[in-house]
Amino acid sequence: MTDGGGQRQRWAYIGSFTQAGGPGLTVARVTDGTGTLTPVHRLAGDTLPNPSYLALSPGRGVLYAVSETDEGAAAAFSLADPARPEMLGAPVPVRGDGPTHLAVAGSVLLTANYGSGSVSVLPVRTGGALGAPAAVYPHRGSGPVTGRQAGPHAHAVVPDPSGRWVLATDLGTDTVWIYAIDPLSGLPVPHGQARLRPGSGPRHLVFHPRGDRAYVLNELEPTLTVCRWDADTGTLEPGAVTRVVPDGAADPTYPSAPVISADGRLLWAANRGDDSIATLALDAAGDTCELRSTVSCGGHWPRDLTAHPDGGVLYAANERSGDVTWFTVDPGTGLPSRGGTLRLPAASCVVLA
Repeated sequence: MTDGGGQRQRWAYIGSFTQAGGPGLTVARVTDGTGTLTPVHRLAGDTLPNPSYLALSPGRGVLYAVSETDEGAAAAFSLADPARPEMLGAPVPVRGDGPTHLAVAGSVLLTANYGSGSVSVLPVRTGGALGAPAAVYPHRGSGPVTGRQAGPHAHAVVPDPSGRWVLATDLGTDTVWIYAIDPLSGLPVPHGQARLRPGSGPRHLVFHPRGDRAYVLNELEPTLTVCRWDADTGTLEPGAVTRVVPDGAADPTYPSAPVISADGRLLWAANRGDDSIATLALDAAGDTCELRSTVSCGGHWPRDLTAHPDGGVLYAANERSGDVTWFTVDPGTGLPSRGGTLRLPAASCVVLA
């Protein structure tokens, strides 16, 4: 869709925790250039409780959302009218507790279920609607951090750039679980694991644009782990570990979400507790990171960090202060500068289409 000047109109879809007073799913118009968000539509909060994380289909015609509840569900929304998403059938139980993340991988949707420590696989039907889970894979193990790592806690599921694998970060087991996409069935099947430093609590990861490095953001220590990724063998090799907050930062600090630039030079990370956005510089190989600076996230408890597709704007969903704050990124240094704020209670996630 284009605006009156022939420019493509972009839309932001914002998830929030309804149990904490959030409106559920909010649609906002994105102003070209500045990244300003203007809300235009909200779905009733009882349509889907706690749509805390959202993802788009590859063709961007369908929006998917988790329902982060003890029962756990996922829902699909048609974006035929991008300003007014329409649910495609009823929410589908994922047979897992507390799904926190989801992603489309080929012909299936995967959810990372934090409470039950599992990954669910839901078929995507023609038109984008979801079917009942075709598989649920429980993780096993624990970690040394009392109260947080008594058992598995799957937190994110990320397809690799080759389309042949899915990586699932598990905060409870200090492990990245690797799934192979079966070329015949299209279903992911367990393949292997990569163990990170005990007590690190891997939460999310992003791939380098080249596809040969992955960067795991850890929640239980404020660090980023650089990993070599081999898409031929499905092997992840952890390497250097870098702090994402300076010495003397607020303690404890719990990193939440990483974003990497399209050219692979920069990586940004949101930090809860310290309430900051960190800018890290990557070397040409992508093997080393250097913390360049941190700036205030513009609120409290940044649960998610998202980049505008052109790379010029970052959005922080500040859950506890109830806002989405956007930042203009300096094209030379990569440092973000605050641009504006949209008040939105219990904001948890932003995706742009």
